[in-house]
Amino acid sequence: MVQIKLKRVYESPSAEDGCRVLVDRLWPRGVRREEIDEGGEWEKELAPSTELREWFHEDPAGRWDEFVSRYKSELKQNTSLSAFVKRMKAEKTVTFLYAGKDEVHNNAVVLKSVVEGML
Repeated sequence: MVQIKLKRVYESPSAEDGCRVLVDRLWPRGVRREEIDEGGEWEKELAPSTELREWFHEDPAGRWDEFVSRYKSELKQNTSLSAFVKRMKAEKTVTFLYAGKDEVHNNAVVLKSVVEGML
């Protein structure tokens, strides 16, 4: 079974991270591509749409429940998701990287829940 972890992209990589996957649509400020780690991935097509991300950013805590619902709906229609999950099944550990400061209210939390449900 694949273990999925969450980590801010600004934290240092570690051996326990396994396959590192950036799951934000925008490249994080101040981060060089080499810092994601060799062999890491950027799955921006799995991130929330620009419209949803901007709407959510205005009030993350207050709009969390609605964001989760809308993002899951977007993921359900995303043709890239099943191929991504299939690739991740070959990994022992996968770490979803995100840039946001809020560890509870971010897209990586939702994506982790959806992917775990598909594994």
